[in-house]
This record gives sequence, structure tokens and C-alpha cells, in this order.
Amino acid sequence: MFRQAKWDEPLIFELSKPGRVGYTLPKPIEDINIEIPEKLRRKSRLDLPELSEPEIVKHYTRLSEMNYGVDSGIYPLGSCTMKYNPKINEEVADHPGVAYIHPYQDERTIQGALRIMWELEQWLKEITGMDRFTLQPAAGANGEFTGVSIIRAYHLDRGETQRDEILVPDSAHGTNPASAAMAGFKVVEIPSNENGTVDLEALESAVSERTAGLMLTNPNTLGIFEDEIVEIAEIIHRAGGLLYYDGANLNAVLGKVRPGDMGFDIVHLNLHKTFSTPHGGGGPGSGPVGVKDFLKDFLPVPLVDYDGEHYYLDYDVPKSIGKVKELYGNFAVIVRALTYLKIMGRESLREASEIAVLNANYLTKKLKGTRGYELPGKELRKHETVFSAEPMKKETGVRALDVAKRLLDFGMHAPTIYFPLIVHEALMIEPTETVSKEELDAYVDVLKGISEEAYSNPEIIKSAPHNTAIRRVDDVLAAKKPIISWRMYRELKEKGEIDY
Repeated sequence: MFRQAKWDEPLIFELSKPGRVGYTLPKPIEDINIEIPEKLRRKSRLDLPELSEPEIVKHYTRLSEMNYGVDSGIYPLGSCTMKYNPKINEEVADHPGVAYIHPYQDERTIQGALRIMWELEQWLKEITGMDRFTLQPAAGANGEFTGVSIIRAYHLDRGETQRDEILVPDSAHGTNPASAAMAGFKVVEIPSNENGTVDLEALESAVSERTAGLMLTNPNTLGIFEDEIVEIAEIIHRAGGLLYYDGANLNAVLGKVRPGDMGFDIVHLNLHKTFSTPHGGGGPGSGPVGVKDFLKDFLPVPLVDYDGEHYYLDYDVPKSIGKVKELYGNFAVIVRALTYLKIMGRESLREASEIAVLNANYLTKKLKGTRGYELPGKELRKHETVFSAEPMKKETGVRALDVAKRLLDFGMHAPTIYFPLIVHEALMIEPTETVSKEELDAYVDVLKGISEEAYSNPEIIKSAPHNTAIRRVDDVLAAKKPIISWRMYRELKEKGEIDY
């Protein structure tokens, strides 16, 4: 269990004692006479804390113990693929030849960087079955917007201006309908059947001459593979639409099946999920978009090409939708992804998917049948699994939110909750391939223990967490009146307006 730190622990300035020294600056060279202009001179003493080196180390180590990350333990956020990130990725991305080049340099001086981008594209084409890629999009949602913008440009180029609808399953990531709407489309929701997959009859009745395309994640957000994907592709293509692949869950099928072979025309990937870049806290990210050959003229500019001797930027993309991000994308993430791919290789990528699927199904089997948790849809899962805590809520009043808060007391990160929306009281768990059997067993044991508590002492869960720096907060109040600085916290604490 992680140490119980407190948010109101002393600030570094409050620990300061006059005369204590943690670092000594070198004495100035006496024979160098440097006259500093009066207007640049300080009028008061430099206000720095005075502590010994051990005190500084202890203070910041104590603060670091309040954090949780992929290096701390299991981080099972569903559909986020928060897997371990090999440290060599960071070393390569931090190499001076990578970190200190400038995007406005002449092409002749950045041949190495262009080669990295070109090589990554070759890998992504082979992995997905696409014919060309842009590496510009900054993240998955930016990739989605790029993809649906290409769909729009494609239909307008053909004079099919009536195609103003994008179909989206009810289990889709929330960014799918948002991206489609941003691109000017009307969103048509397609319901799921009892198996948790796309209802083909509903899909058939929804397509028309107005259909521009369907956005689909496979496997979907329940962790279930859309086994009727060939029929889905035929329905969309027969109607004249395009099939778009949301690559958030590609970690489940790497090396096993390619979106291009399933019938998808456009793909976006999340390099920060599938190909290992730390992305907690909203960044950094990268969402490359790949297309079949007939759509390559609509990709953003520039593309990276190779003439056999030199790598160069190609702006000759006749029907390009234009740039979707400045320069060439998030280059450091691109570097990390290529490093990961080269280290893993074809066989290890396939093995990673197999272990991710094995872990998710192992967890599913161990947790299934536990009182209060219900498994919706097909039992066989891919990379993630979704349980419903609705029976627990009805029988004890303990919600999915309460379960998530109680997990924190055991030093474990909570899963995604309340998503997908089609599952009430959802607990969406993605263990990834980098979690050991022992960690999975411990996680399931805690979830089972929480179930026992829910039926014997529900209040301990409803009031959780008890062992964290901050106790249960009022979610509505936190959203409406956020405490965004330590000064605000101290002032409110002194006034008695908060009790944590």
C-alpha cells in the first residue's frame, strides 16, 4: 500500500531554516569586472528556501509518493492501453540529434528525422493494411477529425453533396460523434444487439444515399470483437459510404488481423497507446491516419517520401484537406513508436496482443460470478472487459464510483467507470500485456473483497477512500468551485469551509 501523504504537508518554503545549505555556488572570478546595469539589479534579497540536501531529497521524494503511474503498478483504464513504456524509448527521444533539431531546418540537414518518419509509415502500413499515412495528427481525436474530413472531401470531390450522415455505434468512444459533428456531419446512432456488437438489421435500415461512412472500433469498447465485420463493410460500401477504423483498441489485434483486410478504408492509430508513450494527464499523443490508395490524394500536406537516395517533403497532394497540425506532428512520440516497433519486431508484437487478450480473459473468468458484478454481452473478450456493478447498486447502494474509490485504499488504480454508456454502472478494465499474473490475481482479490464489504459493511465503501492524501470530495462542488492552488486550499481550510 502506498504511503498516506497529506496534501497540506509543509511547503518547501515553510521547511526553510536560515543558514542551512544544500548547494554551494562557485565563487565569482575576481579578475573579471562585469558591470551590471542598475535597472537589472535586484532591489531585494533573492527569496529561496534554505535547506540541507537530505531535507530537499526527503521533501520531493515524499511528494512523489503521492503520485501513481504505469511504473507504480497496474493502471487498467479501459480503452486507454496504459501499458509499461520501455525506458529506452525515452533515451532515444532525448538524444540530442532528436531533441535539438529544428523543424524549419533545410531538408538536407534533417535526413535522419525524415527517415524516422518514413520508416514508421512503412511499419504502420504493414500493420494496418493501409497504403499511405500522415503522421501529423496530434492525438486520437485529432486523427478522427482528420479521417472524417477526408471522408467529407472524398464525397464532395465526387459531387455527392447529399452524403451528410456519419453512422456511429452506441458503444463508440465519445470522440467519434464529436469529431463527425465538427466535420459538419449529422450523427446517426446504431444500437448494439444482445451480444454487445453492431445490430446488422438496424445498420441496414439506417444506411441510405445520405450515408457518408461508419466509424467503428474493433474490438469495440466492451472488448468484444465485431465478428460480422465483413457483412458490416459490405453494407456500408454497397450504400456508397466509407468505413472508418478507430484504432484505440488496436492493441488487441496487432499482428493477428489488419483493419485493411477487414474492409476499412481509413484508419487512425494512437501511437501513445499501442506503441508505448506515457500519456497520462492528457499528453503527449500522436494519431496518424492511414488510407487506402484511392484516398491518398486527400491526406494532409506534407507527406514524407524517399527517392532511393534522399528523404524529402512532398507537397504535391492534389486534393489535400490541408494541414491539421503545425509542422510534422508530435515528433518525439513518433520516435518512441519506431523505437518500440524495432525492438519488438513482428513476432513480439503478435505475442503482445496474445498476452493482452489472455490477461483480459483471465481477469474476466476470475471475476465472473462474484456477487454484485454482472458481465454483459459475450463472455469472450479481447484486450479489455466490462463488468456492471448495477446488481451491487440495487442490493447495497454501492455504486461503480464507490468501488473505484475503494480500490485506491489498496494502492491500486481504478478502472474506467460509467463507460461505455450502454452498460449501467460500468467498470471497464484493461489490464494490458505488461501486467503479471500476480498483479491480476491481487486486483481480482481486491474487487472480490470490495464485493464482500458491500454486502456486509457498505458504508466503508461509500465513504472511501480512507488512505489517500485527499478523502472523498464533492464531485459537483469540485467541478463548480475547483481549488486550483495551495493558497486557495489553505485559506478555505482556515475558514473551515473544507474538512480534508
